[in-house]
Amino acid sequence: MLKPDQRLVIHFSEQINKLNGKMGHGVLRYSRNPIACAVDFNHGGCSTRELLGFGPDVPVVSSVAQAVDVGGEVLVLGMAPSGGRLPPEMVAEVDLAVASGMSVVNGLHEQLEPRYPDLKEGQWVWDIRREPQGLDIACARAAGLSNRRALLVGTDMAVGKMTAGLEIWHASLKREIHAEFLATGQIGILISGKGIPLDAIRVDYACGAVEGMVMDAADAQLVIVEGQGSIVHPGSTSTLPLIRGSCPTHLVLCHRAGMTELDTVGVAIRVPPLNEVIALYEDLASACGSFTRPLTAGIALNTAHLDADGAARAVAQIQDETGRLVVDPVRDGADALVDALMRGTSPKHN
Repeated sequence: MLKPDQRLVIHFSEQINKLNGKMGHGVLRYSRNPIACAVDFNHGGCSTRELLGFGPDVPVVSSVAQAVDVGGEVLVLGMAPSGGRLPPEMVAEVDLAVASGMSVVNGLHEQLEPRYPDLKEGQWVWDIRREPQGLDIACARAAGLSNRRALLVGTDMAVGKMTAGLEIWHASLKREIHAEFLATGQIGILISGKGIPLDAIRVDYACGAVEGMVMDAADAQLVIVEGQGSIVHPGSTSTLPLIRGSCPTHLVLCHRAGMTELDTVGVAIRVPPLNEVIALYEDLASACGSFTRPLTAGIALNTAHLDADGAARAVAQIQDETGRLVVDPVRDGADALVDALMRGTSPKHN
């Protein structure tokens, strides 16, 4: 479907410098495809580096019509609106992209392929959030594997679980560790080219979908499972299937520096002390001793909103509070987390 030489257009709607632009941010930072431009209704004439400070420095235009003029071939919907439906202001933009011959990568819950039954030869619409076929019920098969299985967990949604996982994966590969990154969300699937859209899978089959993916990677020394949601978040349903399906030997807790209340709820829900969150995740994974109790390798701290001095202070503060390894894997690299994941004997199933 998506070829590695196709030029991407990342459409943020109005979210390029907001949390709901995370789909586009991930593609901008990690995609191996060339990026022709980004689109944002409010920031035409700027550049992505100017607005975001990371990734390749590509121009920002204000419409799909302008993106066509700069040679865009594939429109990536880079926004993550509440409810996962195409915003009304985006309908005409996608229509124009398709009419101009662009293919479309859609990470929303709303399926777009049925809207465009008369695509040209070689043109496609990739609705990433489609339930895979042939799923089964989990039966803890991953617990019998001898490899290391690291699950990224979080204090909230959108705190950097995918980013931390990708950084750990890239650092592992540089050290010639046979590592696999298992994507469970639309951004990771687009970047890595494979995975399961966990939040599009019926709950009865969610654990089994994770387990099947982990079993397919049984030969890897280190399996890095992209986390979703948070056990602390009242609207999150994805964490337990990830735990049961992967039977993790290790955890990495992801947290945004300075966050004392959940950012993605809309009501005041406090973030518990981090060591208590870690204990909760480990307790859930062990199920009162029925499964291996995973080791928490460390804390991946998201300091993207801080300057270098503020980030260093935040890392030191969390280290003092928890007594654990704390690192921002984007700012400082993920080698220390890889060391912690590969150190010693991996926990074994009881």
